[in-house]
Amino acid sequence: MKPRLAAASITSDNFRLYQANCLEVMDHYIGHFGDAGCFDMIFADPPYFLSNGGITCHAGKMVRVDKGDWDRSQGPEVNHEFNTAWLSRCRQLLRPNGTLWVSGTHHVIHSVGFAMQQLGMKILNTVIWQKPNPPPNLSCRYFTHSFETVLWAAKSDKSKHTFDYDKMREENGGKQMKDVWEGVWDQGDWDQVVWNMTSRDKKLGGVEGNSLKRHPTQKPLLLLDRIIRSSTNKNDLILDPFAGSGTTGVAALLLDRRFVGCELEKEYFQLAERRLKNYKKDHPQPRLL
Repeated sequence: MKPRLAAASITSDNFRLYQANCLEVMDHYIGHFGDAGCFDMIFADPPYFLSNGGITCHAGKMVRVDKGDWDRSQGPEVNHEFNTAWLSRCRQLLRPNGTLWVSGTHHVIHSVGFAMQQLGMKILNTVIWQKPNPPPNLSCRYFTHSFETVLWAAKSDKSKHTFDYDKMREENGGKQMKDVWEGVWDQGDWDQVVWNMTSRDKKLGGVEGNSLKRHPTQKPLLLLDRIIRSSTNKNDLILDPFAGSGTTGVAALLLDRRFVGCELEKEYFQLAERRLKNYKKDHPQPRLL
């Protein structure tokens, strides 16, 4: 079954990318699959509601905080309603043993965690993605923000979720991997997660480094690589409702998974399309659905 939607989309054997509102796309999939779900894992990096015209520091330069209308706050109540709306759809679309990862700063992550609990999801971990070289606090009136939070949750407390414990322990020198992941700055202002992956760094760096333009909240490819490998199996189907420039999709394809993404902004949809198509040229994969 291949759900279709009246929106701009790119379809391939192993990925599908929609330029559309993620709520509409998820409703469309729910109409086909119901509460049984079809996705093994979902990664979401939702709007942080930070764009207020203020000033911050990025890559050593002072820049205005204005990512676009999609990132403007409508007030805490409306923001929470939006988070609950997309999270409820994510929960419906997860298979019984599927899991959801959500990345965010304190501006959004507390609302997300509360909504997860309201919806009956089971929070498995609160992962701290630490940045040792964060941009400075220009106001000098509070501590420098040096990390993002990544919540990992199962569909319900009855879910038998996937977790490759042995692989994560092996990559951590035979010790249990902690929920604090340290990062470094690499490729200019492109921060990447630190771990023992010399050959993988080279493989992933090529795909990431060939992108000439970035989404303002784009995540490191290695971060998505770890998330996907730890909580999915080959040929699993992954959704990113806020796909941005397609990093989740690139990581999924590199790891022999299948991918569905939604991106409303035309500029980033086209960037994600280029990245996914460039990857596909040299990497044949199993069919999507």
